[in-house]
Amino acid sequence: MPLRSTTRTNLVDLVIEQMEGLIADGEWPVGTKIPAEPALVEQLDVGRNTVREAVRALVHTGLLEPRQGDGTYVRASSGFGAAVQRRLRRAGDLETFEVRACLERDAARYAAQRRTDEDLAALRATLAERDRAWKSGDLAAFVDADMDFHRTIAAAAHNSVLAELYEHLSDALRSTLQSVIGAPVPDSVRNQYDEHVAIVDAIEARDAEAAEAAALAHLAEGMAALHEGARDAPHRPKGTQE
Repeated sequence: MPLRSTTRTNLVDLVIEQMEGLIADGEWPVGTKIPAEPALVEQLDVGRNTVREAVRALVHTGLLEPRQGDGTYVRASSGFGAAVQRRLRRAGDLETFEVRACLERDAARYAAQRRTDEDLAALRATLAERDRAWKSGDLAAFVDADMDFHRTIAAAAHNSVLAELYEHLSDALRSTLQSVIGAPVPDSVRNQYDEHVAIVDAIEARDAEAAEAAALAHLAEGMAALHEGARDAPHRPKGTQE
């Protein structure tokens, strides 16, 4: 949806509406930087103050995030997603992981019941990419690949609300995964390759019970790793930095 010139009276609300539409439609994907203020002023044919007020309003709702010296980025694709992320910023890793367990358990079950051949091929591909990233030693790539793997399971469940909710949890889930990887546990627990293979095998076999059990076994190991890390970490008041 291209930006269009705005001529009606309530310019700020109209600019906000256009920006929300660009975000919701994926023209401005989550994680990307929006055009700079001069470009927005030119494309929208409004004044700088109008653009600034609209951006400020979307920052307040949580859809946009200003980064000092870098620009403004899309943080969430909807008001609901922004609200979820605001709440998750006040949650600990263990709380977030418990919510993840609920979602991934049901996602695995539904994926086993509903997956298509295309879904299965995508799962096998993301599993292979996850394994390649682990073997390369690139932990950032491994985290990305693991997130893609679980997003693919959520997509294979063919429940748009579940998939959207999982996507809104992505930032917090990334944090929990990084905590598991950083925990003082064996590499087999940090990687959990066999556990991920078991999930895919159960989905391929359309065995919903086995898929749910495999997902829960995988998540139980991750939960134990988080507990281990919490015991070994020095106590710090919540919200403080090292």
